[in-house]
Amino acid sequence: MAGINGVICIDKPQGFTSFDVIAKLRGMLKMRRLGHSGTLDPMATGVLPVFAGTAAKAADMIPDHDKEYRAGFCFGYTSDTLDSTGKVVPTGRSMPGEEAVRAAALALTGEIDQIPPMYSAVSVNGKRLYELARRGIEIEREPRRVTVYRLDVLRYDEVSGEGELLIACSKGTYIRSIIDDMGRALGCGGIMTSLIRTKACSFTLDDCYTLEQVQAACDSGDVTSLFRNVSDVFDHPCIRLDERLTRLFRNGVKLTVGQSGMETEAVMSEHVRVFGFDGEFLAIARIEDDLLVSEKNFYTN
Repeated sequence: MAGINGVICIDKPQGFTSFDVIAKLRGMLKMRRLGHSGTLDPMATGVLPVFAGTAAKAADMIPDHDKEYRAGFCFGYTSDTLDSTGKVVPTGRSMPGEEAVRAAALALTGEIDQIPPMYSAVSVNGKRLYELARRGIEIEREPRRVTVYRLDVLRYDEVSGEGELLIACSKGTYIRSIIDDMGRALGCGGIMTSLIRTKACSFTLDDCYTLEQVQAACDSGDVTSLFRNVSDVFDHPCIRLDERLTRLFRNGVKLTVGQSGMETEAVMSEHVRVFGFDGEFLAIARIEDDLLVSEKNFYTN
């Protein structure tokens, strides 16, 4: 579908990989240039930002990589995948009290070192960990520093050991590993039973559409209304160029700060969003030696 350049947030259905969603959208939209930010496992649902057309250039430079999740868990079990989709084994241990569970959550809040699970897409010596895991091979993994900004116990049943967590964390955090670490600390084992991503790239579930809604919009010819300008994922100050400067900028001319008419806020910022005279989002640019230097262009030629 020609002319689509922007971001659409999909509420990823359970059972789909992130690539499955992209493949489905390619068929619906009749376009190839699509990318996504923040892979979700098939078990997970929730916010999956998809970038279309020229907006796909933004996938590797999004400033907000923090995520939020709601995760179901159950103590008293372990699993090779750290969740309920793997080989689940009961530990036979008694369930911890709620106070102990909250203390375990608090201990995992802040900057922590986390070992990536074997069933993950992390690459070691050119091999994906999940490829090794499927062959029954487990190798030593280097811990990675991640940040857990918030880890709240939303509910917990001391009889069944089931509960739900709210997690706000940095990029690269494995929620399965957090629950596994809690289970180990409590001496009873723990697995993840569900996962919903509620926020990514500043988008929330309220910003999302289901694949069925996208298909309906395609059928009615109104699918472009579901897309947002890619500039929405950046929070840099904005500058707007007049018609002459827009033409020069699009032709690769480096404008001076004075020419572009930047306000004080923009001048003091490291990066700015550049818009043309007609409102088109042109680029993310940096200010260097009093010049406006484009880092990534989003305009169509």
